[in-house]
Amino acid sequence: MARSGLELQAVADTTPLLGRSLPELQDWVVTQGQPSYRAKQLHQWLYERSVHNLAEVSVFPKDWRQSLQSVPVGRSRIAERSQSPSGTVKYLLQLDDGEIIEAVGIPSGDRLTVCVSSQVGCAMACDFCATGKGGFRRHLAPHEIIDQVLTVQEDWQQRVSNIVFMGMGEPLLNLDSVLSAIRCLNQDIGIGQRGITVSTVGIPGHIRRLAETGRVGDRPLQFTLAVSLHASSQAVRDQIIPSSRHYPITDLLQECRDYVQITGRRVTFEYILLAGLNDHPAQAEQLAKLLRGFQSHVNLIPYNPIDEVEYQRPSKARVDAFAEALRQQRIAVTVRWSKGLGADAACGQLRANRRPTSLTV
Repeated sequence: MARSGLELQAVADTTPLLGRSLPELQDWVVTQGQPSYRAKQLHQWLYERSVHNLAEVSVFPKDWRQSLQSVPVGRSRIAERSQSPSGTVKYLLQLDDGEIIEAVGIPSGDRLTVCVSSQVGCAMACDFCATGKGGFRRHLAPHEIIDQVLTVQEDWQQRVSNIVFMGMGEPLLNLDSVLSAIRCLNQDIGIGQRGITVSTVGIPGHIRRLAETGRVGDRPLQFTLAVSLHASSQAVRDQIIPSSRHYPITDLLQECRDYVQITGRRVTFEYILLAGLNDHPAQAEQLAKLLRGFQSHVNLIPYNPIDEVEYQRPSKARVDAFAEALRQQRIAVTVRWSKGLGADAACGQLRANRRPTSLTV
């Protein structure tokens, strides 16, 4: 049975406005009995002024503003803020249902990068990861991803230039929401796709699905895909990434090759160096053999220790030797030293060290 106009309005009011495009906002404004030009005003207040409540939108008529106070915008609140000596800031954000996620603001010269989460927790259970130790809670909705970027931008009073989906969660297990959020971040907030990186540990069939999707909204796929490889052999990868037992490294790399062929985009491989486990120069040579003839780039990441496991960061000499072994094999490589966040350096660790139940919803 068809819904009445009032019923449709009530349904629309329960869905957060953050993440909607200008045409979608126009449709919503019209259901509210307002002229369509109000949508441009709303769009500006959502994405440029980072409004938290529609009652703050001073350009709207007073009576209408008051009637909109219960309409959810989709913003979180900062439950905790932790800053490192280097200037990097980690945020604990509390969502409407009381769940806690992390986002990180990372300054670099005149650039500001935000590391965003795509899930509450993570189901991949990587052995070196603090987030994986906490298990999976739920997927994030598009507005909850977008909010992380706006929160950092608002707190820093600086425009965000880059976004990395390297926070809590496995982005390709929440692909629809991730792509929806990227569309908004790109088309509504104005962050270029080439400044966005999506990281994945590798889920069978999902990299190919991403390649075949081929678009973000009405624009070609241009963001960077980063694959968390972390090993040059199946045995070592199985040890640190339990899910890889169902996804052989040869199959993962073939899917990456298909991605390059379909999209024409280079794949970045993330490789966390764990002292004594995957940091030997011979393993670098083995990695080079896997990637030979591949349009790729390797990011070496010296490990940030966490309390739950005994893995350690290799010495700088060991890191340099690994990188040099790759260069000798003509593999493009960059070493990414973490700026760190003291005792809460690892992703998920700040959240794990807090009790969400002690926070007020």
